[in-house]
Amino acid sequence: MPVAYEAPEVLDRREGPYGEVVLRRHGGLLQIIANGCFLMDTSDGRSERRLVDAALAALARPLPRGRPVAPRVLIGGLGVGFSLAHAAADRRWGGITVVEREPAVIDWHRDGPLSALTRAALADPRTEVVEADLTEFVNETSDTFDALCLDIDNGPGWTVTEGNGSLYGAAGLADCARVLRPGGVLAVWSAQPSPVFEETLRNAGFQQVRTEEIPVARGVPDVVHLCVRPG
Repeated sequence: MPVAYEAPEVLDRREGPYGEVVLRRHGGLLQIIANGCFLMDTSDGRSERRLVDAALAALARPLPRGRPVAPRVLIGGLGVGFSLAHAAADRRWGGITVVEREPAVIDWHRDGPLSALTRAALADPRTEVVEADLTEFVNETSDTFDALCLDIDNGPGWTVTEGNGSLYGAAGLADCARVLRPGGVLAVWSAQPSPVFEETLRNAGFQQVRTEEIPVARGVPDVVHLCVRPG
């Protein structure tokens, strides 16, 4: 007897500034699809959580007057909200700014099907959500952060849109360094390791460049590329 296949249910479909974005339910999972390409779902989240934890662990801030500094983190990409929710659950973060370019994704979190995952995080006074393209944001903002966590693509060599590619080159990494305070940490999620990107980070002036593996339920591990802006 053939196995019954449950077709995904489309919950919302919108034409956004960068093409079509779709939120759908497949069994117990919520999925985000962009221009027909699967981006992410609510099945796990360990990679997103590890991205935030690795950045915090890599920070080595001085202690003014014997008290620890509460660092600020900039998260590139709201997605299904795992990174934001995990950061907000950790009281060590002093401020959490999330940059998301798709207004539909922000709406799905504020009053849509994804709100159950991030309601508490969005209500946290430390949280700020900015609707903007991350490449433009890091190029234009005058604000600075202690950590920058990037999760807007499948990796430096596998971008969601062609325009994101510039973020992983010399000019884009210079912008990332500019928004980081001295000693600040850049953490980049990727579906696979990239020795070429590691070399690009070193050439851009970052130090302590390394790659951490993140075990997943099936297949090869995800990774987080980590590096530090010189003090």
